[in-house]
Amino acid sequence: MDHKLSLDRMADTLQHLGHYWEAKRKATAGQSDWLSPGSNLFTIALSREAGTPGTAIGHEVGTRLGWPAYDHELLERIAKDMGVHTRLLESVDERRVSWLLEAFEALIMPTPYASEGAYVRRLVKTVLALGSHGECVIVGRGSAFILPAETTLRARLIAPRKDRVAAIRQRLGVSQKKAARQLRLLDRERNIFVQDHFFKDPADPQYYDLILNVARYGVAGCAELIVDALKLLQRRDMARAASQGCT
Repeated sequence: MDHKLSLDRMADTLQHLGHYWEAKRKATAGQSDWLSPGSNLFTIALSREAGTPGTAIGHEVGTRLGWPAYDHELLERIAKDMGVHTRLLESVDERRVSWLLEAFEALIMPTPYASEGAYVRRLVKTVLALGSHGECVIVGRGSAFILPAETTLRARLIAPRKDRVAAIRQRLGVSQKKAARQLRLLDRERNIFVQDHFFKDPADPQYYDLILNVARYGVAGCAELIVDALKLLQRRDMARAASQGCT
């Protein structure tokens, strides 16, 4: 019964996404500047260091393109699929949870329990579902390592440590010392999350098409560069599709 409910929730989610993309395709029908028959639908995956404004940049890019951007929204969608409250997923989101703690919490929690493994499996399915339709921005959650490189623009957002500490301090309203400690913790947890589940080093530049210093370009500047890079990939993809059609 629980398995059937889970499948029903996933079906509802995919149906919702299908309606969105069908409406999007109808709305953009005939706009050859963006897509042509045989061209791929791209997705943008943003990886970010802790303390960089990944959410703001993701939504700015989405606004410029008319695409949806998923950050915390992705958590909410997965929570709905799994039938648990978003706050339960926040406890495992981009964090490594020891198997002993998982087992202990599974025994004592009176509410539906979301293990790290279950969360990651659902995360991968959700990100792949989004990526199969394209035309969306996904912030973090290992999306740059889940989606195929051929149809994904993968950007990494970085900033000097002092700027990231300042951002954490402002957001949490804590001292600089506590902000620095929180930054180290977030960086460590996110790195371990990606390494444990996707076997990649998120700081390795070879996995990205763009690496942007937010302190240098700002939110608007980073968004502009990402959109420009996307347009370049789309033009190359259309040219490749056209050349294959002529052979």
